[in-house]
Amino acid sequence: MTLARLTPSRYAISVRLTLLAAAGLTMAAGAQGPARPFDLLIINARIVDGTGGPSVSGAVAVREGRIAAVGRVSGPATRTIDAGGRVVAPGFIDRHSHSDFSLLVDGNAESKIRQGVTTEVIGESGSAAPRVRGSDSDVRGTGLRPDWTDFAGYFAALEKSTISVNILSFVGLGQVRELVMDNEQRAPTPAELDRMVALVADAVKQGAYGVSTGLIYPPNAYAKVDELIALSRPAAAAHGMYSSHLRYDGDKLREGLEEAIAIGDGAHLPVHVFHLKVTGKKNFGRMKDAIAIIEAAQKRGLAVSADQYPYVASSTGLTATLPPWAQEGGRGKMVERLRDPAMRAKIRKEMEDPNPTWENRYESAGTWQNIQLASIASPASKKYEGLRVAEAARQAGKDPFDFVFDLLAEGGGVSCVYFIIDEADVKLAMQRPWVSIGSDGSALATSGPLRSGVPHPRSFGTFPRVLGKYVREEHVISLEQAVHKMTGLTAAELHLTGRGVIKADAAADLVIFDPATVADRATFTDPFQYPVGIDTVIVNGRVVLDGGRHTGQHPGIVIRGGGLASH
Repeated sequence: MTLARLTPSRYAISVRLTLLAAAGLTMAAGAQGPARPFDLLIINARIVDGTGGPSVSGAVAVREGRIAAVGRVSGPATRTIDAGGRVVAPGFIDRHSHSDFSLLVDGNAESKIRQGVTTEVIGESGSAAPRVRGSDSDVRGTGLRPDWTDFAGYFAALEKSTISVNILSFVGLGQVRELVMDNEQRAPTPAELDRMVALVADAVKQGAYGVSTGLIYPPNAYAKVDELIALSRPAAAAHGMYSSHLRYDGDKLREGLEEAIAIGDGAHLPVHVFHLKVTGKKNFGRMKDAIAIIEAAQKRGLAVSADQYPYVASSTGLTATLPPWAQEGGRGKMVERLRDPAMRAKIRKEMEDPNPTWENRYESAGTWQNIQLASIASPASKKYEGLRVAEAARQAGKDPFDFVFDLLAEGGGVSCVYFIIDEADVKLAMQRPWVSIGSDGSALATSGPLRSGVPHPRSFGTFPRVLGKYVREEHVISLEQAVHKMTGLTAAELHLTGRGVIKADAAADLVIFDPATVADRATFTDPFQYPVGIDTVIVNGRVVLDGGRHTGQHPGIVIRGGGLASH
């Protein structure tokens, strides 16, 4: 029986029994004492094991990168860490990350490690592979120049450079479409579809965990359901998953969810919804509708899950305010259209349509005051970073639409923060047992090449924000539930054997934090601030964060599809 077709009750029971059996505390074995010294022994700990079960007091012993014993453990150790009653949990798994390239710029993964993240799931729509060698002279403003063409080459580059966190990647179907069809808004020919299917199959063979889409982003936005089903089948054959940034999450929320579910049904594989949210003020309160749609699919036997970030703002490019047709052909063609007065008028008319046929981020925001400029590639306009579009346009002495068109016509990328989500919807989603935690951010740093612009604070604060705001302060979920959402839940969905729980012989990915003080510090106006209350992070048995100080250790590995890892 495949995971995709388990009934909700059998699926839940299966996951729960697997986690509980895997995480059984090895009390008796630990009490007998080790045959040789442990590498690490964490004592006086409140162990929250990642299964969602109640915490217990005890110790965790580590030897050769794995957990050697849990519970009443004693004996000699090369190093003993006294947790002093603080929580010891499995290292957090960031279910949705964009660190694909930033990890190659700085392998320390500072902003993720300091949140307790030990594993990142990357590869939305525009994944690091496949690609044409030398196709990007500067990837996403990082200065990085890729010299690989496939996942084997990308993974080799990560392993050569070394990183502090573990990673696993999906293959982005937007990336595949662009490689084969460029940015054309049409259906693929049979030959093009065959080539795309072959590229997906190769990516899966090389270790991609499944396929992903970003269906508001051209050229992925031009793909229809039959194409996406065909491209998902190689992932289904390898027991992978379909993960998606939905085509719609506002007015047409139902259509967006039903499309994702139809792809899972058609290709016979589990479905995961990236950053589950409902956007636009007039849609506030509709999270209950999204939950009902997903849980109805679960009752029909389809495995459907989701992740979320704990914020009332999203973040993506400023081009998300433009209709998809205006972006066909790539950035150069888009700039040509934006410099044409007649085309500008047509684009503006569609942007101001209160009932768009596409997911219009301007319509979701309702006003330019709800859109904040996060990063601007053009040196001439970087002075506007951190300002709301309405204020930036006022300073420039322009109508906001003209300001936006001029800014995009400068030719560089522009990213924004969109204040379009309801706090009550965030909380309601967080209480569902199938919703995990993902930052949708990148591994950044407070200094060096990865400090740029005024990005969304989720890259620095997602996980401690859940623990501080939603667990300790507002009691939306329990501590054990939160840790499960950050660890065991994602590990079970992705079949990450030996990760996401504290058990004997599991990988020693661990985080020590103080539940009384853990909190995010990053804000929308000052995002480059590390959290507090998380002082120790261990990855594959090596201490990466020690008393709040990054040790420079790079023990992270590439985790390939099927749960197979290699150094």
